[in-house]
Amino acid sequence: MTGERSPRAAGRPIRVLLADDQTLVRAGFRVLLERADDIEVVGEAADGDEAVALARAHRPDVVLMDVRMPGTDGLAATRAVLADERLGATRVVVLTTFDDDEYVFGALRAGASGFLLKDIDPEALRQAVRTVMAGDALLAPSVTRRLISAFVSRPGGAPVDPGRLAALTGREREVVTLVAQGLSDQDIAGRLTMSPATAKTHVNRAMVKAGARDRAHLVVIAYQSGLAGAPRTG
Repeated sequence: MTGERSPRAAGRPIRVLLADDQTLVRAGFRVLLERADDIEVVGEAADGDEAVALARAHRPDVVLMDVRMPGTDGLAATRAVLADERLGATRVVVLTTFDDDEYVFGALRAGASGFLLKDIDPEALRQAVRTVMAGDALLAPSVTRRLISAFVSRPGGAPVDPGRLAALTGREREVVTLVAQGLSDQDIAGRLTMSPATAKTHVNRAMVKAGARDRAHLVVIAYQSGLAGAPRTG
């Protein structure tokens, strides 16, 4: 099979670990992902304990993590993977059917880089892996924006000190507000009349100043600090 080509095809493929208790789901995702030349599935886990063990053994770039698994679930496994200093370069993307809110909120707190529905389109699945590998979060899908909005508006959530964003320039604050709306670098560039590269630079600088792990964490900080205004629910 020739597979799809991408800019990474000539270099090291993106290493993906699949964690789902359903064998057919894992097999289907493996087939869909490996149709691309730039993606390699390095392991399959049927529960959270196995996911953590395989992550430590293979050090994948991306883990696609189901949240409901027997024994150690995906939430606990996500926490373990993202807390392991040896896996500092590994990103976790949570797989959800969108009725797993409590699990997903916990994964977001643990630092998950995005969320995907299990019925995702094949090309969208492959592109999602590339997006996370590039250091971005999966913020465009409405499921992620809705989950973040619900998460930050939950009672008892710890607010973020607005001073955390005090170091941002006026332009960076504009950019963060647009990131919180789910806009991509390309969309931000068009909105603010700048190049996508400049937009990405502003986003990266804002993440550093805010102490954000990634784009998803930056959105949470923006909402919790009040910079993004009231969370949207749709």
